[in-house]
Amino acid sequence: MTAITRNLPSFVRDIGVSIIGEGCYVSLVEDLNVADVKCLKYAVSKGLGIGIVLGGSIMKVPQLLLIVNAGSARGLSHTAYVLETLSYAITMVYSARNNFPFSTYGENLFLTLQNVIITFLIIAYTPRRLTSNVTSKAALTAVGALATAVVLYTVPSGPLALLQLSTLPLSLFSKLPQIRQNHRAQSTGQLSVFAIASQIAGCLARLFTTAQEVGDPLVASAFGLALILNLVLGVQLYQFWGQDDRDTREARLEEIRREKEPVRVALNERPSSGRSSPAPYNSSWDASPQRVATPPPSTGRKWARKVD
Repeated sequence: MTAITRNLPSFVRDIGVSIIGEGCYVSLVEDLNVADVKCLKYAVSKGLGIGIVLGGSIMKVPQLLLIVNAGSARGLSHTAYVLETLSYAITMVYSARNNFPFSTYGENLFLTLQNVIITFLIIAYTPRRLTSNVTSKAALTAVGALATAVVLYTVPSGPLALLQLSTLPLSLFSKLPQIRQNHRAQSTGQLSVFAIASQIAGCLARLFTTAQEVGDPLVASAFGLALILNLVLGVQLYQFWGQDDRDTREARLEEIRREKEPVRVALNERPSSGRSSPAPYNSSWDASPQRVATPPPSTGRKWARKVD
């Protein structure tokens, strides 16, 4: 086998070396030394990292499709997504400025962009009765996003480390509004199962890759807290599974009942006119020949005809 692995095409070797380095490529691929635990862990970490980056590029797409197809952002917290997006953006900038490998933080770039879109969709699909001016709220969110990007790009390294430390409470407060909203509604609304499951798996993998390639306790702590909160959301998804369908059916039945109510009221109303309604038919009048049905006296003006 080593005769084959040592003579792989040059472009395959170049890709392998760029991912795991010259020494680990020679040890694991060319020499097939699976007992090299250090290189083996490093290679697994790199593979997981690349997989997470690729998965992060589509992780929120099912959530986007759920909102657009349903025409509703019911059950999604605007505050939660704003704080989560800020946490993603800080981690991305902190990792890039510290020259961490892209495979250890690249998904934060895609998650930030997808979260920005979801945030604007939540604003767009908010019922008009709950917000007075959607346009001003969207404009304020856009200005805040641009200002945050400028600050993160220009902030010195010292304050940036403090910002990375702030991702711990940001992660906490970004999930608490969503958890509280799910608990109050006893439903998860349009929350995507795929997105939550992917975030749980991603946090687990990121704890491993951070330990192997970065070793930064700030980054590891943020992923650990995010894992716990995502597990809580996963439990809520299991607990309230199917509740959304019942809520939708009940809302539709209520809508149908309200549509039929005016028709029922209209049928029960009597038309108002100057003449009184005819007296109800009484079968006893026809049964006895001695009784003659006498019409009720007229309350209007009497008219007479004179016959010459």
